This record gives sequence, structure tokens and C-alpha cells, in this order.
Amino acid sequence: MSQTHINIIETENLGKTVPTSDGSLDILSSVELTIKSGESLAIVGASGSGKSTLLSLLAGLDTPTQGFIMLKGQNLTSMDEDGRAELRNQCVGFVFQSFQLLPGLTALENVMLPLELRADKNAKKLASALLDRVGLSHRLTHTPMKLSGGEQQRVALARAFVTEPAILFADEPTGNLDSKTGEHIIELLFELNQEKQTTLILVTHDNALASRCQRTIKLEAGRMI
Repeated sequence: MSQTHINIIETENLGKTVPTSDGSLDILSSVELTIKSGESLAIVGASGSGKSTLLSLLAGLDTPTQGFIMLKGQNLTSMDEDGRAELRNQCVGFVFQSFQLLPGLTALENVMLPLELRADKNAKKLASALLDRVGLSHRLTHTPMKLSGGEQQRVALARAFVTEPAILFADEPTGNLDSKTGEHIIELLFELNQEKQTTLILVTHDNALASRCQRTIKLEAGRMI
């Protein structure tokens, strides 16, 4: 069976409710979603529609109050935090709007970090190669403070892809960038997605970015429409 026909994520009746001073608030309700391996999917919707919450649930960073999530054939919902963290370490990469680079580490050290956590002896070589791939071979020894926003996001992309994750989650990856820099990041994201056959799931307000994905789902008040 071709890899592109394997369901890498499945949800059933997925919901998230939080207590507030005025009673319970439903952030997500009854989300039914199937994502195939190698697919690119954009999650769109107005602010407060539940996009980032859905991304956090699918990535195992948060837990639902109803329904379940299967990630690579494993039930995320039944795992404890250690189990979810181990699964994320094995097969998930992240790119955030705020870059989330460690300020005390150089670009090279930031990209090496996920490999070092796996005790990969080729960490430096692999990280250097990917930073070269995103056009930053001349910035290896620079810390985030010495890099532009676009350069920081390219370091974050390299860090996300360096472990060759099965799934990459991106939360507003162009949100803090000007349009020209954002377009460059989009090109890199999809080039790496195609090369590595990584499943790409992203939250965005950027219609140009969403239109590049094979499929778009829209959330409104916590429900898929």
C-alpha cells in the first residue's frame, strides 16, 4: 500500500471544554478528521475559533475532554504525558510563530538539540547540512538575537525538519514576518515537505499559505464547517 494512503491522524468526536467563571466553555466540539500520510492540511478560521487548540490536541501538547485521537496508529488520548512526549520525540516536528529558539544557543546548536536528545552521533553534520539547505551556512555561530526574524524562522524550520519527522505542525509560521520573507518561508516549508514526504498540518490566517495546501478545513466557534 502506498504511504500516501495511510491515515496518520484520525479523530473521533473530538472536543475540548474548559471551566470559566460563567460556566463551561466549549472551545472545540465534535471534530471528525482524517489526515493521510504525506498530506498538507491548512486549518483556518477567525481568531478564537479553536485553531491553535486543535493543533495542540493533534500534537499531543494538550488533552481533549471528549473523543479520541489516533496518531500513527497509537491512541494519544489514553497516554500519560511521558507517553505523549515520547511519541512526539519519535515522529513530530514543530514550527511556531514566535520561533521558540533557545537564546543562549547558536543557530547550529539550536538545530542540533533535538538530535542530541536522541544521542545522534551525526548531530553536527546533519544540522550543518540542513542550515546550509535553508541558506544559513554563514550564520551557524550566531545566536537568535543576532538573526533577523526571517533567519530565526529558517533556523526553526531546520530544527523542525532535522529529525525527519513523520508530521510537522506549524502554528502561524509566517505570522511575525513581512510578506516577502513570509513567502520565502512558505517556499522552504513546501520544498522540505515534498522532499521528506512529511505530513504538514498548519494553522494560518494567510490565504496564500492555506491555498498551497492540498486541503483546507475551516473552524467556526469550535466546529468544523
